[in-house]
Amino acid sequence: MKPVRYGMIGGGQGAFIGGVHRIAAAISGNWQLAAGAFSSTAEKSKASGAEIGVDPGRTYGSWAEMLEREAALPADVRIEAVAIVTPNHMHAAPAIAAMEAGFDVIIDKPLADTLVNATAIAEAATRTGRRIAVTH
Repeated sequence: MKPVRYGMIGGGQGAFIGGVHRIAAAISGNWQLAAGAFSSTAEKSKASGAEIGVDPGRTYGSWAEMLEREAALPADVRIEAVAIVTPNHMHAAPAIAAMEAGFDVIIDKPLADTLVNATAIAEAATRTGRRIAVTH
C-alpha cells in the first residue's frame, strides 16, 4: 500500500504538536508529508518547510494557497488529506475549506473552539462527503 500523501497546516518553527504529528506519521510508515502551510506568515512557512525537508515548490505561504494549488495538481500527485495542527481557535476555516476543496481532514484535538465552529465543520463533512478525524 502506498503512503497517504498529506499536507500540514500549522506546525512550523516554534510549534510543538506539528513535530509530534510528523513523527507519528513517519513511524507508522503509511503517511507521507508532501506539502504544507506551516505558519501564518509566508516567510516562516517557507523556512519551516525547508527545515522539515518539504519540497519548496509545495511549501505554501498560506493554507488557502496550499488548498488551491494542491487541488489543481493531478490526482496521483496532489495531497490526499490535510492535517490541521493550528491553535484551537483556528481549526474551523481551514477544515471547512479543505473539505470543500476535496480533501479529507485530520484535526488535532479539540475539533473546534466553539459549538458553532464544531457544528460548521460537521456540516461541511456531511455536505462534501469528506472524512474528518480528530486525534487524541
